[in-house]
This record gives sequence, structure tokens and C-alpha cells, in this order.
Amino acid sequence: MPVEATVTETAQNPTEAATSTTEAVAPTLLGNEAAGTETTQQPTETAPAETPAEPKPAETDAKPAEGAPEKYEFTAPEGKEYDSNLLTAFEAAAKDSNLTQETAQKLLDKMAPAIAERQTEQVAAIRKDWFEASKSDKEFGGEKLEQNLGIAKKALDTFGSPELNQLLVSTGLGNHPEVIRMMYRAGKAIGEDTFVSGGGSTTPSVKSFYPNSNMK
Repeated sequence: MPVEATVTETAQNPTEAATSTTEAVAPTLLGNEAAGTETTQQPTETAPAETPAEPKPAETDAKPAEGAPEKYEFTAPEGKEYDSNLLTAFEAAAKDSNLTQETAQKLLDKMAPAIAERQTEQVAAIRKDWFEASKSDKEFGGEKLEQNLGIAKKALDTFGSPELNQLLVSTGLGNHPEVIRMMYRAGKAIGEDTFVSGGGSTTPSVKSFYPNSNMK
């Protein structure tokens, strides 16, 4: 057997045997150079070096049970409602982070006001952009903006409804250049020559057309 042969060689020529044995087992004895010949001959490879790492999969498997649920159930504050797209994105992020239901709910409750405030700022910025674009529009804006808005208002009064007018005001679409353009063209189509803009009447101002807009 190989072990007996090695022992015999060591007895006959210690120097050569030690060199031969060391070269044969060096890859498996790193950091253990003081080991004797008999120790180096032991089948150290049979002892699983990664045995201490085996508990790790068990810890990983246990996290989902203590972390993310199969389906989150988020509750909005009374009188409020979370945007469905926001909840979908947040739920995906929470599940990736393995957040518990309680932790995810607390995080959402803290984030929601900031998100809502940011959305309000974005909407206000968009409406302002529409407003500025309408004021300088080449077709109906500029110096004749007031007069042309009166023509657009005539179309809105003729074909629109109170609900449509409310929608234009509440959403800010009353400032959108394309909405005004459509109403302006419709007003011209039904007879711009019948529109009274002087003499005994005054042209409607921007404020009268969209009372809640920022136009002046």
C-alpha cells in the first residue's frame, strides 16, 4: 500500500522521504506545515471543509417566513387613497428587500406624504408650462390672447357643458395650448364675425374664461 511504502522510505532515507511526501500533499496542507508524515497521509479530503457553511442555506430559507409575505396588504390613512401604480412599484421593492408587512407599511406611511407633495409640485410645474406655452402661442397667443380666448370661450359655451368646464379648471387642462387651440378654432368656425369684442361689450378676460387659472 502507498502508506507503507512511504513509511519504509522514511526509515531508509529520511531526507528524500520527507521531500517526496511534502511535495505530494502540499496542496491540501496549506497553513499546516508542521504536520508530521503520518498526519499528511491521512485522507483529510474526506472531512468536508465546507461543513460549517451548511447552516447558511437554512438561515436563508428562514428569511421569507419572517420577512416578505406572499401578498402585501397596505392601508392608506383615513380619507386618503394610495395610487395603484405607486403601490405596485413599492410592493415589488419591498418584496425584493424582504420587508415584513409591518415594516413595509411603516415605510410607506412615511414616504407617502413626501411623494404626494412631490406629485403636487410636478403637477403645478406642468400647469405652469402649459400656461406659458399658451400665452406665447403663435396662433392664438401674444397681443391678441385676450380676444382669442373670448372666441374659444364662445365655442366652450356653445358645445361644452358645466361638467366640461369644471374638468378644464380642476385638471388645469384649461391652460393647455392644444385645448385652447381646439376651442379657438371651433369658435372661429361657428362665426368669428358674430363675436362682439368692442363697442358696448368687453372681451372676456383670461380669468373669466378659466377663473381658477394663473393667467393674468
